[in-house]
Amino acid sequence: MPYRLPPLTPTVSPGRAPRRTARQVPEELLNNEELREAVGALPSNYNFEIPKTIWRIRQAGAKKVALQMPEGLLMFACTIADIIERFTDAEAVVMGDVTYGACCVDDYTARALGADFLVHYGHSCLIPIDTTRGLKMLYVFVDIKIDTSHFLDTIRFNFAAGSSLALVSTIQFVAAVQAASQELQSQYKVCVPQCKPLSPGEILGCTSPRLARDTDAIVYLGDGRFHLESIMISNPGIPAYRYDPYSKVFSQEHYAHDRMREARQAAIRSAARAQCWGLLLGTLGRQGSPAILQHLESRLRALGRPFVRVLLSEIFPSKLQLFDSVDAWVQIACPRLSIDWGEAFNKPLLTPYEVSSPRCVSGGPLPAPRVALSPLSPSRRQRWLLGTSSGNSRTPWTFMPVSPWDRGRPIDQHGQPRWALGGGSPHCVPWCSVPCVTSATQWLTPWRAGPVPSRCLRSGHRWPPLCLPHVCPHRRSHSQPPA
Repeated sequence: MPYRLPPLTPTVSPGRAPRRTARQVPEELLNNEELREAVGALPSNYNFEIPKTIWRIRQAGAKKVALQMPEGLLMFACTIADIIERFTDAEAVVMGDVTYGACCVDDYTARALGADFLVHYGHSCLIPIDTTRGLKMLYVFVDIKIDTSHFLDTIRFNFAAGSSLALVSTIQFVAAVQAASQELQSQYKVCVPQCKPLSPGEILGCTSPRLARDTDAIVYLGDGRFHLESIMISNPGIPAYRYDPYSKVFSQEHYAHDRMREARQAAIRSAARAQCWGLLLGTLGRQGSPAILQHLESRLRALGRPFVRVLLSEIFPSKLQLFDSVDAWVQIACPRLSIDWGEAFNKPLLTPYEVSSPRCVSGGPLPAPRVALSPLSPSRRQRWLLGTSSGNSRTPWTFMPVSPWDRGRPIDQHGQPRWALGGGSPHCVPWCSVPCVTSATQWLTPWRAGPVPSRCLRSGHRWPPLCLPHVCPHRRSHSQPPA
């Protein structure tokens, strides 16, 4: 079908020189009756952005398009593939491997299949499109339209006027959350928190914001608990509620914070006695970080500990049981593997945070800033456990760091420590790898929030570019910034 490029129109942004850009989708494509009829085979409340996808494929001149989506959307994959092949000159390939989240963008496999364009459905832009070299990339969030009237009535019925509410969801319902927040602004103190680069109100299973201390409740719009548990772990003192848009059931949710902390502490104590270590690098999409792997390898070499590298797309207990000589594992894949299912493994399965958290020893400067790889000071053990998943920090134990956008906060108003998850997005510095873990103390001030010197003023130690000062081995305290 012939089509014409739209005319270039100048656009002006404040403080920037005018530039010429093309409109995203031409009207002749949006109003194409044949395309509308084909899209009618898909659910009307699911926005697969078919016209935009076709336009981008045409613009790129793609010959082979790979489609990647979570299992819940695979039932629509063949229909979408047929539409793409009908309205473009490209061949469509459906990637059937499991896709758990936004970290599973599998551009490597797409390139191996000969694809020059990848469309990833159902997740936000966690992996920047400029990092997928060799092929063009398009994210389709698949916004799901729901009737928010019942959700709004449920909020009004269950919470007194003037309550401080934090509304969160997955990317599919973020638009509904933002619309609902506008309706509730006149009656409630509504917050739609954001962990950049995620959208306002969006949370991941590994990345959630830390909320203000005066927040009365967390309200999650979505089905399932996996994403909700992320923000519950990050904010243990705030009650959490879930509204299921499919069943229209509103329920209060609970999380066993003490039980989780006890389990993780037990795993770390067991790992501290390990001699041979196993370093698991996740190969499912972009989960793993070679930078973190190299960081841990250098630390183990410095301690003279033997280790083995294992690359796995999915980590199962039965697979790790085959490595009898390994005493403890560190998985560089998904932090929730250790937190949710760590006890299913016969050997300790730690996250990079749990093996690499900074610590203080009473009466002296920071020695080796590793936890399970060196003895702990009993007086500082609790401080070491303090952390949070926020997506707002650069730390040596996170998987794919993002820029820090807000100040680190101490423990919550109930005195409960926040556990560190370590998820986020890959705008990484050379030695770092995903965000989410910050210290639970006030000294952690991001470089964007104020001037942070590039050297430790006490020792002269130079910090890595754009990184936070807590990596300096000469720090004496976690409670105050460098002098």
